[in-house]
Parts: sequence; structure tokens; C-alpha cells
Amino acid sequence: MKLLSPNKTLYLLALVKFILPYLLYDSYYQLHRDEYLYLSEGHHLAWGYLEVPPLLSVFAWITNMFGGGFFWVKLWPNLFGVFTLLLIGRIIISLGGKHFALVIGTMPIIIGGIMRLFFLLHPNFLDVFFWTLMAYGLFKFIQTSKNSWLYVFGIAIGFGMLSKYSSAFYVLSLLAGLIITRHRTVFLNKHFYLAGLLAFIIFLPNLYWQYAHNFPIVNHMAELKEEQLQFNDPVNFIVAQIVMNLPFIFVWIAGLVFVAAAAKQYRVFGWAYLLVISLLVYFQGKDYYALGAYPVLFALGAFYLEKATVSRFAWTRYVMILIPVALSILVMPLILPTSEPGSLANYYKKIGVDKTGSFRWEDQQFHPLPQDFADMIGWREMTQQVATIFNALPPAEQKKTLIYARGYYSAGALNYYGPSLNLPVVHSDNASFLFWMPEKYNIKHLLFVGHNMPEKDDAVFQQFERVTLKDSVNMPLFREHGMKFILFENGNDSLNNMIGTGIAEMKAVFTRK
Repeated sequence: MKLLSPNKTLYLLALVKFILPYLLYDSYYQLHRDEYLYLSEGHHLAWGYLEVPPLLSVFAWITNMFGGGFFWVKLWPNLFGVFTLLLIGRIIISLGGKHFALVIGTMPIIIGGIMRLFFLLHPNFLDVFFWTLMAYGLFKFIQTSKNSWLYVFGIAIGFGMLSKYSSAFYVLSLLAGLIITRHRTVFLNKHFYLAGLLAFIIFLPNLYWQYAHNFPIVNHMAELKEEQLQFNDPVNFIVAQIVMNLPFIFVWIAGLVFVAAAAKQYRVFGWAYLLVISLLVYFQGKDYYALGAYPVLFALGAFYLEKATVSRFAWTRYVMILIPVALSILVMPLILPTSEPGSLANYYKKIGVDKTGSFRWEDQQFHPLPQDFADMIGWREMTQQVATIFNALPPAEQKKTLIYARGYYSAGALNYYGPSLNLPVVHSDNASFLFWMPEKYNIKHLLFVGHNMPEKDDAVFQQFERVTLKDSVNMPLFREHGMKFILFENGNDSLNNMIGTGIAEMKAVFTRK
């Protein structure tokens, strides 16, 4: 039987990667809380947002055009996962790699921990792809000396920065790697600077948007550091790098060994990896921020392992495939939500993973589920509760009622499911939802969605005659368990002006005078 060509093998692996997540993802789960935010941004296209650059919103806009269904939401991260896999494969094939190298080089994308990242409509899937494209552009330039690949490198930088600002860490690391290695001569090449100019031009609209809005990224990073990043420590970060890639750790380590000992011309990627890890540790970045540095190492390591086992230790190839696949099957319920929450929680107890501290959430408490999975349930049920409360109001009151959500995630989910339940547009002053708040108001009542009753110093909520706790979320495995729905009724004459003035003041922070 004639074997498939390496190219056909690569395309077959890409097809498996595309189909598999749809088959594994249990239909009980809904979208991730942050996906509702990004879908909302797709309804408000701009050159920037308070949290992220604008590129993801383009894909959100297309998704919304097609109805915003589950398949379309998941299509883009899944598709860019396929593109990342193809880049890995092209590196392997250009080195002379064959079927075995293609299999173990792409398995981390197909069934590894990074699989979850490529099934969430978050900026991270674009980030990883463009990091890989940066590495691919440099790899091909080193391999061929063709200046056209420097422009691929520049384009990847530009769109990487339009995807997620953490791309700057890898750009700096690659540039430092070039300086450290013999490829520093590229700094004498005019095309290198023209490629840099191209990257700058691509990124410029968002840079101007940041300037026009007083650089909200600075405030966002300060809040992120205070609420989340301060809890990150170097030891946990390094351990996470191993855990996220555990079944295939030998592949990327082989990539580091390859560039250190046998392929000095590609040593820039080893230095870039070490430097970006160091930068992220220093700045207390989240562990998954580094995932974009691995695909090029998977490619180099897979080729090296294939080359090393051509005539000797050929039997180890079976081990290098079978054991990682078996481990991946075992941990797949940790990567994707493959069954309902209760079943998963019982499985985690059965295998003892609940005792490892793996499920520490951002609140620094331990929980029965991974935080991401707890962020994928309950939103439809929450929206139904809000709709029941709102639709029970007399029609005249509904027209004078503002639904206000304290968090962007609640507002996004309510706007996603709400239209089919006759809910009006839900507003929030959290995250980029602030920009979409109306300037003028004409309301008498307010339906509040949030965990805690507003404080007494929140003057807007003191302008109502009656306050009633209508209901709350009772789903212990849902991250928003305990969410309250509070109806504020009969606002006084000062209410609307007070809301308008307060929102205007909040928006003014992000308006350059």
C-alpha cells in the first residue's frame, strides 16, 4: 500500500484537528463568559476597545452576520488552530521531515492542552497564530535568504499587535535572539526596516485609537495586575508550562536541544523562547501567554526526533505516539468539557486531580471545576430568569425600565440570549460596554443584575422609592452562582440626569481633550 505524501498527510491531520473539537465538546455547555463580550464588540466595530485590540471584533462581526450560532463562534479559533498546524507542518516538510515528524509535531495542536485555546473566541488564538507566523517568516528567511519572508515577518507583527498586545513580548524576544545569534546581520538589511515599517502601518490605527482615548490599555493592565496578575508567581508559571504541554513535553524540549546542539542556524528560536518566558515571569504574565512560543519548537523537535530514530531506536516512535495519545485521552476532560459538569466533577475526584490545586480560580479559592468550564454554563438559564422578571412587569413599566448588569459578562450573555425572550438591550458600564451606554435616559425603574447590592454611596441607586430582590442564580457549579436580580422602582426626578451625568464623567476619562 502506497503511503500518502507528506503534504496529504498534513492536510489529513488538519482535517482531524478541525472536526475533533466539535465532536468532543458536550452540548450542555454554552459560550465562555468572555466570548459574549467579544461578540458584543462585533456589534460595535472600532479601532480599539478597553480590553483588546480590534482584530477579533472583525471575526465577531462576521459571526454575528451569520446569526452568532455555536458553530460560527467556534469556527474562527478552530480554523486558526488549523492554520497554526499547517505552519508547523510546513516547517517540518521544508526541513525534509516525513510522516512521523508530522504526526508528533502536530499532535500537540490536535489533542494537547492548547486545544482549548483554539476553541474559544478569545484573542489568544490569534495571538498564538501570529507568533507562529512571525517564527515561520523568520525561519523561511533564514532557510532561503529571500527578503520576501521578512515582509511576512512584518505582517505577522502588525496583525499580532492588532490581536493582542502581548505579541510585543515575542517580538522583543525574537529581535533579541537575532542580536545574540549570527543573524544579527539582518539589521543591515533595508528590507528588515521596510518590513518593520509595514508592521507599524498595520498597527497604527489602533495606536492612534489608544492615543485618542488616553491609552486605556494602561488602566486595563493596572486593573489586571491588581485583580489577577499579582497572584501569579514564577514557580507556578514554570510548572504550568509543563502541565499545559505535558503529553508532548518531549517534543518541544527536543526542539530546544536541536537548536542548541545540531541546528545553530535556528538557535534564534531557542533564545526567543527563553527570553519570552523570562519576560513573562518578570511581568507576572498568565501562564498561557507563552503558548505562542511552542509551535515552532514542536516543528523543530519533531523533525529532530524523526531524524534521530531513522536507523536506531526506531521502536521508540511507537512509544512517542502511543503514550502521549493515551495520556491525552486521560486528561481530555481537563482540556475540553466532554461531559456535563456533575459528571466532570466526579471524574476529577476519581482520578484525584481535585486535590492537586489545579482548580484554583481567580478568587484564589479551590473549586470542583476548572474556571473556564464554570464560565461556560448557566448563561441561558440566567437570561431566562431575567426575562421572567422583566416580562412580568406591565407593558407601560417595561418601556420605562433599564436592565443594568454590573459585569460585562452578564450584559453580553443577556444581549446574546435576550432578543428571543423579548428583552431590550441590556447595558453595563463595565469594560467596553461603557462606550455603548446611552447619553440620555428616560427611565423610572431599573432591573439590576449583579452579585452584591449596590453600596449606599452609589447615589444612583438611592433615587428609587422601592427596592425588591426578585430572584437569584442557584447553580453551585456556575461561576456566577448567587447572582442577584434586584428591581429598583419609581425613580425620582433627579434619576435620569444623575445617570447621564455619571456616565458622561466615566466616558470623559477616555476622551482626549
